[in-house]
Amino acid sequence: MTLLETEKLTRAYGGVVAVNKVSFAVEEGLITGLIGPNGAGKTTLFNNITGLDVPTRGRVLFEGKDITAAPAHKICRMGIARTFQNIRLFKDLTVVENVMIGRHFKTGKSESRGRFFNAINSYIRLREEEEQIYGRACEWLDFFDMGGMKDELAKNLPYGKQRELEIARALATDPKLLFLDEPAAGMNPQETDHLMAIIRKIRDLDITVVLIEHDMKLVMSICDTITVLNYGQKLAEGTPLEIRRNQSVIEAYLGKEE
Repeated sequence: MTLLETEKLTRAYGGVVAVNKVSFAVEEGLITGLIGPNGAGKTTLFNNITGLDVPTRGRVLFEGKDITAAPAHKICRMGIARTFQNIRLFKDLTVVENVMIGRHFKTGKSESRGRFFNAINSYIRLREEEEQIYGRACEWLDFFDMGGMKDELAKNLPYGKQRELEIARALATDPKLLFLDEPAAGMNPQETDHLMAIIRKIRDLDITVVLIEHDMKLVMSICDTITVLNYGQKLAEGTPLEIRRNQSVIEAYLGKEE
C-alpha cells in the first residue's frame, strides 16, 4: 500500500530549480532510501513533504489526502515526523525533557482545551497526564538503551547518542512515517552499525521509514527500495541490487569519460 507520494513535485527558487517534477512513492512498512550527490535536492524534497517549505508546483499525498503546503505542525499531527541534518535538540534540557516535548506536541491540539479546563477544575488530573507523558518518554528512552541517561543534559551526551535522542523525540509523536535526514552523519562505524539495528527495530514497530543518507553501506544494507535524485530530478528507483548496477547512478556519482 502506498502511504505517501508526490506528484511532479517542483520547487524553484527564482531561476534555480532545486526539485524538478519529482514523482516519489513510499510504500507502507518498508525502509526507503533517498540518495544522490550533494545538491541533488534530497533535503529540499524532504522539506516540501514535511511542511518546512512550500512546493512551487505539484502535490503531496499522505494516505490519499492532499497535504501540499500544510504547515509542519499539522503534518506532524497527521503522523509524519522527521529529524534534521544538523541536530536540533533542546540542549539545555534533560534527555527525558527533550522526548517529553514530542509527547506534549502530539497531545497539544487535541487536548489543549481539555487541559486548560483540567488545570482549573482538576490539578490532580493534569498531574496524572504529565506523569503519563513522562512514562511514555522513558519507554522510548529504554527503546534506545538510554534510560540511564534520562536526567543528563542533552548537550552532555556523546554525538551518536544526541543523534539517537533526536530520533526518540520524533518517535514520541507516534508517527506512521518517519523521515531521517542523514542520521549517520558524523558517526563512527560502531555507532553506524548500532543505528542500523535501531532503524530495523523502528520498522518492526510498523513505522515506515524514509532516509537520506550518504553512507552507502548503511543504505544498501537496510533499505528495501531506493530512489536516486540528481540535479533535482529522479534518476532511478529500485532495489539496492538494481541501483548498485544502474549505469546512470554510477555515472552520477563517479562521472564518465568523454
